[in-house]
Amino acid sequence: MRLSGGGFDLDGKAAELTALETQAAEPDFWNYPEQAREAMQRLSALQEDVQYWNTMAQNIRDTRELLALEDEELLPDLEAETDALEKEMARAEFRLMLSGPYDRGDAFLAIHAGAGGTDSQDWAAMLLRMFLRWAEQRGFKTSIYDSTEGDGAGIKSVTVGITGLFAYGYLRAERGVHRLVRLSPFDSAHRRHTSFVLVEVWPDLGEEVTVEIDPNDLQIDTFCASTAGGQHMQKNETAIRITHLPTNTIVSCQNERSQSQNRETAMRLLKAKLIQLEEAKKREKIDELKGDHVDAGWGNQIRSYVLHPYQMVKDHRTDHETGNVQAVLDGALDPFMETYLRHTMDA
Repeated sequence: MRLSGGGFDLDGKAAELTALETQAAEPDFWNYPEQAREAMQRLSALQEDVQYWNTMAQNIRDTRELLALEDEELLPDLEAETDALEKEMARAEFRLMLSGPYDRGDAFLAIHAGAGGTDSQDWAAMLLRMFLRWAEQRGFKTSIYDSTEGDGAGIKSVTVGITGLFAYGYLRAERGVHRLVRLSPFDSAHRRHTSFVLVEVWPDLGEEVTVEIDPNDLQIDTFCASTAGGQHMQKNETAIRITHLPTNTIVSCQNERSQSQNRETAMRLLKAKLIQLEEAKKREKIDELKGDHVDAGWGNQIRSYVLHPYQMVKDHRTDHETGNVQAVLDGALDPFMETYLRHTMDA
């Protein structure tokens, strides 16, 4: 079976898998730990890929064999099997598009309230719920690492870890400014307000990539973690805030039980952010060489959610839209994510 169009060659992947399995069985395989870890990560990804596509190929063969029987009693079951297979093939085709270096891995998601005061902070909380519902529907695990409560409602900022296959591949479509238009529940005159929230997404690299960080470049502060809701503070300073002085990159974590666990998680966040900064510099250089100008201003929204005077969610990058706003706020984000990712592939 050979699949093209997404650059996927099952026979080639299977051959690479066999070669890596042979390499991993060599007695001196772990003499070079860094290369060995990279090889094992590649091995794990190939095993998952080959198993997935082999299962897909077997399902296709089974369906064809049943069709060849031309048994009318099997027609209802065959129709259901064919419909399910068509849906899975559509997902498989899209899966081929998620071929970036970090697409199949976990992600960090950060939400920051912007212009709009209390309305913006409430909008940030609504977006947090939306992404948590989306992750839950996909069977992904989530962990809130750091959160700052809003002044009157909602949240000022929150950082979430999302664990699941292709979590980053999907979520990178959400990076940018999200705009909400509604009748404000916090305005005594019940006037229409516009709120902005910034969503950031980084791949959770774990131990995949080694980032050299000079300890002298770090300012590490400890503080007392707040309990859920932010009303009370712990007596022990277990929460960690790390500032990378050369880039003024700040990360914090307070949800773990011990200071050492919070420090470890904060370092993972810092490493992910620094990798993203390096990638951004490369993209800027490429854009400069191409003569393109990219405006990354705060007001450059990627998507608008309108609750009044009409109901509409529209992605301004792809023009994909829906009138079912509540479904989107309840986590129905896949159509927007997939349309955007297809759009970037076609660009």
